[in-house]
Amino acid sequence: MPLITVHLIENVFSPEDKVEMITKLTDTMVAIEGEAMRNVTWVKIEEVPEGQWGIGGTALTAGLVDAMKAG
Repeated sequence: MPLITVHLIENVFSPEDKVEMITKLTDTMVAIEGEAMRNVTWVKIEEVPEGQWGIGGTALTAGLVDAMKAG
């Protein structure tokens, strides 16, 4: 049984975004392994509190991630 774990910074993605991630990640696994994998593919979203995940020496916040997405 595949288990796909996604780590996200809290307050960046909406509940609707997370549902879309779960659906599309499951669909991707099914595209690779076949339809029989749909009912046994698990997707788990884990959210990390803002400021407790860093990149390049900078603690990330939702606002910083939003600014990065905007370019």
